[in-house]
Amino acid sequence: MSAAYQHLALAEVEPGMVLSDDLLDRQGQVLLPKGAILTDRTIALLPSHGIDAVPVLRSGAAAPAPAAPRSASDLAASGQRLARLFRKHQPEDAHDWATSALRRYVEDYRAAREVAL
Repeated sequence: MSAAYQHLALAEVEPGMVLSDDLLDRQGQVLLPKGAILTDRTIALLPSHGIDAVPVLRSGAAAPAPAAPRSASDLAASGQRLARLFRKHQPEDAHDWATSALRRYVEDYRAAREVAL
């Protein structure tokens, strides 16, 4: 954890606060990444994942720096994993728009590009 954080009980967390570290569930899966801005909806969903306290940046602390761009070899390996994951998806199938949107979202996320929802 960073030095500019405070660990707050969920009842004390307010919308607009910024996570100082990745927020993990009971199984160690990342629920929200470091730097995520908490919203009313997000805060309301946290108890269903077993979260009762959250590490947030202290008031006035600088937001975490964005992740460094990924190397070409990392992007190529990610592309191979995505090709395997979406191996049954036919991009030209207009009826399967949801899978196409999901694939674009995952590709943007893994390439650390801004994800438009």
